[in-house]
Amino acid sequence: MSTATLAAAAGSTTAAPAQAQSRAWVEHIMGMPISVHVRGPQARTPEVASAVAAAMDDLREIEARFSTYRHDSEISRIQHGELTLEDASTQVRQVELLCRAALERTGGWFDAWNAVPGMPGVFDPTGLVKTFGVTWAARHLDAFAPTLGYAFGAGGDIQLRAAPDSEPWQVGIEDPRDQTRVLAHVPVSDGAVATSGSASRGAHIMDPHTGAAAEGLLSATVIGPSLLWADVLATAAVARGAGAAEWVGTLHGTSGMLVTTSGAVHRWSNPV
Repeated sequence: MSTATLAAAAGSTTAAPAQAQSRAWVEHIMGMPISVHVRGPQARTPEVASAVAAAMDDLREIEARFSTYRHDSEISRIQHGELTLEDASTQVRQVELLCRAALERTGGWFDAWNAVPGMPGVFDPTGLVKTFGVTWAARHLDAFAPTLGYAFGAGGDIQLRAAPDSEPWQVGIEDPRDQTRVLAHVPVSDGAVATSGSASRGAHIMDPHTGAAAEGLLSATVIGPSLLWADVLATAAVARGAGAAEWVGTLHGTSGMLVTTSGAVHRWSNPV
């Protein structure tokens, strides 16, 4: 699938070998194209199509619950003081706990309570809701393992599961300065690729310590075993700016790429 339109910054693309049984779906949910590619002997069965439909329905429910653009969502009601976290759904409380874990794991650089410009202290979990939703929805496809591989993409972030043909998915990392140009191709059989930055959405990531737009990086791409945590780490890297080049060396079990505002590219690959 082409994910130039999925990218939050440097986009990603996946492609399946021509000889594999495959099928793809794209729908517009959560304000972005959501793509699912599957490979394997069951790829074209009605059962897999139903699983994909169920996954898309899950994402619509996530959107209805967490969207800050909908006045009736639980998150909007929490932000407006109409609902407390204690009275919110189990899913919202689960996401709030994940945001607390992300705050601690990133040393305060992923801060869901300092993510809205001019509104410090307001809880906004938007930074991880997308990948939380994909991870949750993908359980419908995981039920077919190990006979079905998939690439489940949302806004430049992709969860990948190994296909029975053993051929890895090929993920392309786009240049945030020129989204028609691919900086690197990465083979991923089972794992996740997440990208954050300003190429598609502008300077939307804040430095939580200053309240100003983050500076220094155009994009950060993190490759790791978990989509949600790859996304959190990529966002935290952009928030850190140029200082992220040293920090990513501490992220065990990940690899990735940073593109600075000067155009310099920093790559890393850390053992588990």
